[in-house]
Amino acid sequence: MIREIVKEDLDGLLQLYTHLHDNPMSKHSDALSSLWDKILEDQNHHIIVAVIDEKIVSSCVCVIIPNLTNQQRPYALIENVVTEEAYRKRGLATECLNFAKDIALRENCYKIMLLTGSKLDSTLQFYEQAGYDRKEKTAFIQRL
Repeated sequence: MIREIVKEDLDGLLQLYTHLHDNPMSKHSDALSSLWDKILEDQNHHIIVAVIDEKIVSSCVCVIIPNLTNQQRPYALIENVVTEEAYRKRGLATECLNFAKDIALRENCYKIMLLTGSKLDSTLQFYEQAGYDRKEKTAFIQRL
Protein backbone atom coordinates (compact mmCIF):
# COMPACT_ATOMS: atom_id res chain seq x y z
CA MET A 1 0.00 0.00 0.00
CA ILE A 2 1.31 3.45 -0.94
CA ARG A 3 0.05 6.35 1.16
CA GLU A 4 1.00 9.49 3.01
CA ILE A 5 2.44 9.17 6.47
CA VAL A 6 0.32 9.43 9.62
CA LYS A 7 1.37 10.43 13.12
CA GLU A 8 1.64 6.85 14.37
CA ASP A 9 4.21 6.01 11.65
CA LEU A 10 7.13 7.89 13.22
CA ASP A 11 8.93 4.87 14.67
CA GLY A 12 8.57 2.88 11.44
CA LEU A 13 9.88 5.79 9.39
CA LEU A 14 12.83 6.35 11.71
CA GLN A 15 13.64 2.64 11.47
CA LEU A 16 13.53 2.83 7.66
CA TYR A 17 15.81 5.88 7.72
CA THR A 18 18.55 3.72 9.27
CA HIS A 19 18.88 2.31 5.72
CA LEU A 20 19.54 5.80 4.34
CA HIS A 21 23.29 6.48 4.39
CA ASP A 22 23.66 4.38 7.56
CA ASN A 23 21.65 6.92 9.56
CA PRO A 24 21.56 6.04 13.26
CA MET A 25 18.16 5.46 14.84
CA SER A 26 16.89 8.79 16.17
CA LYS A 27 16.04 8.86 19.86
CA HIS A 28 12.71 10.20 21.03
CA SER A 29 12.88 13.65 22.55
CA ASP A 30 10.74 16.73 22.95
CA ALA A 31 12.61 18.29 20.01
CA LEU A 32 11.88 15.27 17.80
CA SER A 33 8.19 15.28 18.79
CA SER A 34 7.95 18.99 18.06
CA LEU A 35 9.60 18.57 14.66
CA TRP A 36 7.32 15.62 13.82
CA ASP A 37 4.23 17.70 14.65
CA LYS A 38 5.56 20.58 12.54
CA ILE A 39 6.11 18.28 9.55
CA LEU A 40 2.64 16.74 9.88
CA GLU A 41 0.99 20.19 10.06
CA ASP A 42 2.84 21.52 6.99
CA GLN A 43 0.47 21.24 4.02
CA ASN A 44 3.46 21.44 1.64
CA HIS A 45 5.47 18.65 3.26
CA HIS A 46 4.50 15.16 2.12
CA ILE A 47 6.11 11.94 3.31
CA ILE A 48 5.03 9.05 1.13
CA VAL A 49 5.44 5.49 2.38
CA ALA A 50 5.10 1.97 1.02
CA VAL A 51 3.72 -0.39 3.66
CA ILE A 52 3.89 -4.18 3.55
CA ASP A 53 2.48 -6.26 6.41
CA GLU A 54 2.11 -3.08 8.49
CA LYS A 55 5.82 -2.26 8.06
CA ILE A 56 7.14 0.85 6.31
CA VAL A 57 9.61 -0.50 3.75
CA SER A 58 10.04 2.37 1.28
CA SER A 59 9.56 6.12 1.36
CA CYS A 60 10.28 9.49 -0.18
CA VAL A 61 9.68 13.07 0.83
CA CYS A 62 8.00 15.55 -1.52
CA VAL A 63 8.03 19.22 -0.57
CA ILE A 64 5.98 21.73 -2.56
CA ILE A 65 7.72 25.10 -2.78
CA PRO A 66 5.75 28.26 -3.62
CA ASN A 67 7.37 30.22 -6.42
CA LEU A 68 7.20 33.66 -8.04
CA THR A 69 8.47 32.55 -11.47
CA ASN A 70 6.91 30.31 -14.13
CA GLN A 71 3.47 31.92 -13.83
CA GLN A 72 3.74 31.63 -10.03
CA ARG A 73 3.52 27.87 -10.26
CA PRO A 74 5.23 25.98 -7.43
CA TYR A 75 7.86 23.31 -7.88
CA ALA A 76 8.43 20.10 -5.97
CA LEU A 77 11.57 18.75 -4.38
CA ILE A 78 12.05 15.03 -3.76
CA GLU A 79 14.46 13.88 -1.06
CA ASN A 80 15.14 10.92 1.23
CA VAL A 81 14.23 8.20 -1.26
CA VAL A 82 14.90 4.92 0.51
CA THR A 83 13.83 1.29 0.40
CA GLU A 84 14.82 -1.33 2.94
CA GLU A 85 17.31 -3.64 1.24
CA ALA A 86 15.17 -6.79 1.55
CA TYR A 87 12.33 -5.04 -0.34
CA ARG A 88 14.31 -3.54 -3.23
CA LYS A 89 13.67 -4.38 -6.89
CA ARG A 90 9.89 -4.65 -6.33
CA GLY A 91 8.90 -1.25 -7.73
CA LEU A 92 8.07 0.23 -4.33
CA ALA A 93 10.29 3.31 -4.65
CA THR A 94 8.89 3.88 -8.14
CA GLU A 95 5.37 3.75 -6.70
CA CYS A 96 6.37 6.26 -3.99
CA LEU A 97 7.86 8.56 -6.64
CA ASN A 98 4.70 8.23 -8.76
CA PHE A 99 2.58 9.15 -5.73
CA ALA A 100 4.81 12.20 -5.22
CA LYS A 101 4.38 13.10 -8.89
CA ASP A 102 0.61 12.92 -8.49
CA ILE A 103 0.87 15.36 -5.57
CA ALA A 104 3.03 17.71 -7.65
CA LEU A 105 0.53 17.57 -10.52
CA ARG A 106 -2.38 18.19 -8.16
CA GLU A 107 -0.54 21.22 -6.75
CA ASN A 108 0.10 22.54 -10.29
CA CYS A 109 3.89 22.27 -10.00
CA TYR A 110 5.82 23.05 -13.13
CA LYS A 111 8.70 20.69 -12.29
CA ILE A 112 10.00 18.17 -9.81
CA MET A 113 13.62 18.19 -8.72
CA LEU A 114 15.26 15.17 -7.16
CA LEU A 115 18.67 15.05 -5.51
CA THR A 116 20.63 11.90 -4.80
CA GLY A 117 23.96 11.40 -3.16
CA SER A 118 24.41 8.09 -4.94
CA LYS A 119 27.02 7.73 -7.66
CA LEU A 120 25.98 4.16 -8.46
CA ASP A 121 25.02 3.86 -12.11
CA SER A 122 22.17 1.49 -11.19
CA THR A 123 20.67 4.15 -8.90
CA LEU A 124 21.07 6.90 -11.49
CA GLN A 125 19.48 4.67 -14.14
CA PHE A 126 16.60 3.96 -11.74
CA TYR A 127 15.88 7.69 -11.46
CA GLU A 128 16.13 8.11 -15.21
CA GLN A 129 13.66 5.26 -15.73
CA ALA A 130 11.35 7.05 -13.28
CA GLY A 131 11.41 10.09 -15.60
CA TYR A 132 14.17 12.25 -14.12
CA ASP A 133 16.85 13.86 -16.31
CA ARG A 134 20.33 14.01 -14.79
CA LYS A 135 21.70 16.19 -17.61
CA GLU A 136 19.28 19.13 -17.58
CA LYS A 137 20.64 20.88 -14.47
CA THR A 138 23.65 20.74 -12.21
CA ALA A 139 23.12 20.53 -8.48
CA PHE A 140 25.47 22.00 -5.92
CA ILE A 141 25.40 21.35 -2.21
CA GLN A 142 26.88 23.51 0.52
CA ARG A 143 26.94 21.79 3.89
CA LEU A 144 26.23 24.01 6.87
